[in-house]
Amino acid sequence: MQRLLGRYHLGSMEPGYDVIVQEGVLDQLGEMLRSRNLGGPVLVVSDTNTSPLYGDRVLGSLQAAGYTTTQLAIPAGEIHKNLETIVSLWHGCLKAGLDRKSTIVSLGGGVVGDLAGFAAATFMRGCVWVSVPTTLLAMVDASLGGKTGFDLPEGKNLVGAFHPPRLVPVDPDVLSTLPDRELRAGMAEVVKHGIIADPDLFALCTQGWDAVSSRIPEVVRRGIAVKVKIIEEDPYESGIRAALNFGHTIGHAVELVSGFNLLHGEAVAIGMVIETRLAERILETDPGLSEMLAGTLSGLGLPVEIPDNLDRADIIQSMKMDKKKTAGVVRFALPVRIGCVKVGVEVANLEETL
Repeated sequence: MQRLLGRYHLGSMEPGYDVIVQEGVLDQLGEMLRSRNLGGPVLVVSDTNTSPLYGDRVLGSLQAAGYTTTQLAIPAGEIHKNLETIVSLWHGCLKAGLDRKSTIVSLGGGVVGDLAGFAAATFMRGCVWVSVPTTLLAMVDASLGGKTGFDLPEGKNLVGAFHPPRLVPVDPDVLSTLPDRELRAGMAEVVKHGIIADPDLFALCTQGWDAVSSRIPEVVRRGIAVKVKIIEEDPYESGIRAALNFGHTIGHAVELVSGFNLLHGEAVAIGMVIETRLAERILETDPGLSEMLAGTLSGLGLPVEIPDNLDRADIIQSMKMDKKKTAGVVRFALPVRIGCVKVGVEVANLEETL
């Protein structure tokens, strides 16, 4: 029995799309594309970790629905989120015979989704993209909202485009094959969503790893609900959507300077703690919030301090390249209390943040 856990429609970004949270949904992917009249051929983009696990299953579902399919597995890891990989995807689209009405399916985590989504946004000036997330982080964050792109040596996500998917099928069952470290890293984004807009979700996170890991489907559903609500209010990040950047200004810089030895979620966990300490200094933030947050993240097995081997000057330099800056000033999203984040906080002297 395939249990429907949640269904959400996002209409603020044309032409609109559904997020369907359902156990076993991978086996229905072909039917879902066909019922929405999404065109073929279909190029399935995964990585070298995900392809052996779920590639054949997804291809089988698509082929059973009458689609001609091609699978392309890119190297795994953020270090490959670059122009070279994008070019390989464009060539893959040509070899697979795709046109403007064809579909690219991303099957994987945030890196796969960002790259495949950008390829879909740019190939022949845009084709259809379906995002099938297979990591917790991608399910609750990266697959939602239409942000696509790739990194430059100077910083993360400096080249990109808004290109919303036409469908996001989410199957929490696939998280059973996710390495423990990756699952815990995804919890950083769940904690972030709790701080931004769902105090009850944050309270669940404070109970520790055992409590959270036994309720993963609920965590996925509630994490998605937070982001969907925010995207619907502000699809192109002109206001409240910037709250989702909490922890990411410092987090992205730490991740980059680590040479991607830190996972994205691990770096965001560090970034959230440091940015909350900053908030306690410059805003009327609840006293002790950073300590509570650090304890919650530590209880989930996540780091909360910058590793000693990372150069603070390099982190500052990376922050200066942050894409959220305006007129040379970096803007932060900083928490005031659980459930409330202030966006657009300008910090001119970045040296004071670390």
